[in-house]
Parts: sequence; structure tokens; C-alpha cells
Amino acid sequence: MIEIFGVIGYPLKHSLSPVMHNAAFREINYNGVYLLFEVRREELRSAIAGAKALNIKGLNVTIPYKEEIAELFKPDKTVQEIGACNTVLIEKGECYNTDVYGIVQSLKESGIGTSGMKVVVIGAGGAGKACIYALRDKNDVYLTNRTVERGLKVARKFGVEFLRFEDLENFSFDLVVNATPIGMKGFPSDLPFSLRVIERAKAVFDMVYNPPETLLLKKAKEFGCKTINGVDMLVYQGAKAFEIFTGKVAPVDVMRKAVISELEKIT
Repeated sequence: MIEIFGVIGYPLKHSLSPVMHNAAFREINYNGVYLLFEVRREELRSAIAGAKALNIKGLNVTIPYKEEIAELFKPDKTVQEIGACNTVLIEKGECYNTDVYGIVQSLKESGIGTSGMKVVVIGAGGAGKACIYALRDKNDVYLTNRTVERGLKVARKFGVEFLRFEDLENFSFDLVVNATPIGMKGFPSDLPFSLRVIERAKAVFDMVYNPPETLLLKKAKEFGCKTINGVDMLVYQGAKAFEIFTGKVAPVDVMRKAVISELEKIT
């Protein structure tokens, strides 16, 4: 019997997770299919109940449900500490966070590294929390967020300093990380802070992968910053999720090629 997996979130038209995972299934001859499940917030709990009833084996979780769904399943240690998940193994009732792995691997692959930096993370949602969690022990990490109250709450939780958007230009950062949907296809692209923040940075990591070059990365390149888009983030977090779903080694190169090929078609 074919095993069903998918990604749940809203909106989802931008998602390339089905392209990536279905390519991986074909590569290893795994009898699975990966689908999009675009669900509105008021229908989220019903959707999860339906997924259980339909024997859907696993789900990835994206904006804006990473925190809410973490409360509906048994969390692993990382999810407990972060408060957000992006992978659910429904048959076991467990949830995981593979974003942390995706962030660390992306930075390593880029040559930026993962220690000894002054970092500002933009966004206090699930992706931002994962980034702070991944980097706070070996770096000087700051958080900024459009909603100050939420940003302050998350900063206190992780023991990092919160900065308002208007205060960012008073600092120089080694690494600026966008952990919001700003610049994503279908979302606003205008940057909510001064360009001086990017101009002074050494590197910029945008977790957005569609489009592969956002306005943030375009400006960063103009200023001579090292840049990294969200493609590797998508691939590495997806590869770790694939292994949780299937128990098989993920064909990472095949997954990356599938994502890049699809991006070339649509951008």
C-alpha cells in the first residue's frame, strides 16, 4: 500500500517540498507520495484529526503552524526546548525539528561557519527560534521582530538580546539571518529595516528559497556580502525529515537537483 506524506501550512502555493520528496521516493524506489495540504487556521485541528484517520504517515509543517502543531504531538528534546516543530510522524504521534539541522548544514556548506559570530536573527516564529537555538551557544546572537512584544518574549526564553528594527543600524553584524517570509513568492518583499544593516554585514542568510534571490540577497550582493539562500536549508531539513519518515538514507543530491530544476522553470 502506498504511504502518504505531505506538508501542511498556509499559504502553500510556493512550496517545492513535493517536488523534492517525490524525486527522493523515485530515486530509492520507495512506495510513497508527498502532497500539499493547504489548511486555514480554523481548520487546523480538524485537518490533523483527518490525517490520523486517513493513515497519513507523516507531515512536514511550515508557516504559520510550527508552534501550534508542536502542542498536538509528543515532542522530541529539540522541540521541547524550541517550542516549534516542522516534522510529524503521525503513526507514532511524535514531532521533531529538522530546521536546526538544516540551518547548521547550510552554514557549513556555504563556508560561513557556525561559531564566533555576531548574529542577528530576523523573525521570532518557528524558523527564528530554530536559528537562535542552533547558534546561540557559540555566537553572540540578537533577535529582532516586527511585533516587539512577541520578540521580547522569545528573546527572554532563549537568553538573547532583543533589538527593535530602528536600533539595528547602530550595530554591525557578521551574519544577518532572515527567518521570516519577507521576500517569499506571494509575500511582501520590502525590507522593514535600514539597508545600512546589510551594508555593514559580512554575510546574509535568507531562509526563503522561492525566489532563490530575494530583494534582501540582491542588496546584500550589491554591498559585497557573502550570501546564502534557502535552497540548502530546504534540502537539508527535508533530507532529515525524509529519513525520519522512511528510515532510509536520503538521496540529498537528487533532492537538491529537483529543487534547483523546478526553480529554474518558475523563476
